[in-house]
Amino acid sequence: MSLLGIDVGTTGCKSSVFSDQGEPIASAYEEYDIQRRQPGWSELDSYQVWQKVRSTIQNVASRSVRDPIRALAVSSLGEAMVPVTEDRHILGPSLVNDDVRGEEFLDHLHSVLDNEYLYRINGNTLGNHYSLTKLLWIKKHQPELFDRAYKVLLWGSFVPFMLGAKPAVDFSLANRTLLFDINEKTWSKKILNRVGVDESKLPETAPSGTVIGTISRTVAHELGLPSNVFLVTGAHDQCANALGCGAIHEGRAMLGMGTYLCIVPVFKERREPRVMIERGLNTEHHAMPDLFVSFIYNQGGNLLKWYRDTFAASEHAAAKREGADIYQLLLSEMPAGPSSVTVLPHFTPTGPPEFIADSCGVIAGLRISISRGDILKGILEGALFYLRECVESLPETGIEVTGFRVVGGGSKSDRWIQICADILGRSFTRPKLTEAGALGAAIVAGAGSGTYSSMSEGVEAVVRLDRQFEPDPEARDRYDARFDQYRRLWPLMKNYLRDMAS
Repeated sequence: MSLLGIDVGTTGCKSSVFSDQGEPIASAYEEYDIQRRQPGWSELDSYQVWQKVRSTIQNVASRSVRDPIRALAVSSLGEAMVPVTEDRHILGPSLVNDDVRGEEFLDHLHSVLDNEYLYRINGNTLGNHYSLTKLLWIKKHQPELFDRAYKVLLWGSFVPFMLGAKPAVDFSLANRTLLFDINEKTWSKKILNRVGVDESKLPETAPSGTVIGTISRTVAHELGLPSNVFLVTGAHDQCANALGCGAIHEGRAMLGMGTYLCIVPVFKERREPRVMIERGLNTEHHAMPDLFVSFIYNQGGNLLKWYRDTFAASEHAAAKREGADIYQLLLSEMPAGPSSVTVLPHFTPTGPPEFIADSCGVIAGLRISISRGDILKGILEGALFYLRECVESLPETGIEVTGFRVVGGGSKSDRWIQICADILGRSFTRPKLTEAGALGAAIVAGAGSGTYSSMSEGVEAVVRLDRQFEPDPEARDRYDARFDQYRRLWPLMKNYLRDMAS
């Protein structure tokens, strides 16, 4: 019997079927666009995304007949929620994390939810990128919709619900709402009472890997699935990625190399809120039982896309026509040593520790002799210097990172991973399957349905390693010097922005 992992992201969804030994059987992907109906609004058409998810499931089900699917689970984006009726009808769009709606509630929320108080309960500090403010916006501005909604579901709970499961969400996704008590592992009545959200609108909470139903006969027939497929609680996408590459031990971290460069360190015990808050670090349940994770990130992958569209638009168009990989071409142009330019990667809002929304990027050291490969390498180095600053602050929290597992589209590049190893000074191991989100969801499905006795057994059964990258001592020394130059850029830019504002 095989396992189905479904990965629902902000701009696309994937369904992948694996054998119980982790061999890929079938995979399908569909894209969709974020809708921006007004300035600052950012939402998914819930019905459209659901149809795309259905399409990918139907596609892989038709190619998995010889090895019938036993169970499925979902890895999904966080924060965004879908309002639904009890009879499984969609009521409205899904507001994603960068939607500005909800900002009007932040001042009041700060007055009733002190950051340290909130962190001790939930493991996060207040922000408009979580679900809470979006729920309050809907409640105030679309009261009829809010009243009609039986539940408002995160995507990882919405998909199983539409397939026939009871409304339930795993701990890691529930954390993204700001309404979850990370200690009690349930919705926080203290927070719900302070912010005025009715718990009845929320699904049940359960650990990743909990069976929450079987697929409905009608939907199974429509999608070509067996009628007895187990529906299992999944995980927040970064947690599923970490599981799917084997980052399941304290001291290990995952580096996801997609639109975001996201480091996910794994640890056993919660840390003192003050030291975590000072560094902009959250605390969230891992998909793996009895472990926690945090997120250190920036939009390094998005900077690579910007570079592609700005410096290589014609080559990109030609590569698309020919079915070639434009990124491999561009990365091959990078010089062997460190770049001649130093880049402050604040082209987009930043992540931890400061979450800067109004900075801007810098490319320092430009000369007429500089090649575009130099600029690209400087961009990648700058994004990694940003992460290095955060990683170097971890020991003061008691969190250690001794080695990385690396996944995502960028991990296909040996050169990029080697830069990671040289700048961060740690070993990096690439699994054979680098698109780990769907595999992580499949592991969760296998553990929940009894295919594996535990998630650890599932990881051991299916995660296979490809290659290890070690830091080069000479390159590390050279990057240490460049890192010192990089660290002087942001204070200068901060002064520049202050002067411009005045």
